[in-house]
Amino acid sequence: MSDLQKLHELAEKRRSIYALNDQLPVEKEEVVKLVEHAILHTPSSFNSQSTRIVVLFGDDHQKLWDITEAALRDIVSEEQDFAPTKQKIGGFKAGAGTILFFEDQTSVRNLQEAAPLYADKFPVWAEHTNAMHQYVIWTALASIDVGANLQHYNPVIDNKVASTWNINDHWDLTAQMVFGGIEQSAGDKEFMPVEARMKVFG
Repeated sequence: MSDLQKLHELAEKRRSIYALNDQLPVEKEEVVKLVEHAILHTPSSFNSQSTRIVVLFGDDHQKLWDITEAALRDIVSEEQDFAPTKQKIGGFKAGAGTILFFEDQTSVRNLQEAAPLYADKFPVWAEHTNAMHQYVIWTALASIDVGANLQHYNPVIDNKVASTWNINDHWDLTAQMVFGGIEQSAGDKEFMPVEARMKVFG
């Protein structure tokens, strides 16, 4: 199989897996090395290297979703209305860990000062950088048969997350990637026609 075929196969293998368990098919150190590699080799605008990552396992992973559940309970007061949210959070807690994605706003501001012509673009490009890290890590997890799904409970949990894990004030939380053993594979996926999403000229 060619490298391109392998790349395509991994891209297709990367799916949102919601039915997770805490039994990883690899040692947790392999997940850490995978994330380290992504941090070093994922591109960033102007080589800003602005993405920051925190990996939570075990009790720390559980604590994150306890924090999230408590924050959401303050918003949804009625118990019957909260039941679906509690069930969803329980699904995340069932996983083995969570990867927190941040953007270092100091790096963004430094670029804005260095290149004021593009000042309004750097926050957008930082989001692009963060998204590339998310995709690289998600695909790499799929390559070792670790399931994952991506969540966005910021800004509801931002302050509590920062205080619990002593996060730098300049790091803005962007997303949370839950991962774990695959309890149930993703279902079939529908695709819009490529012709409706792409044009080729010349």
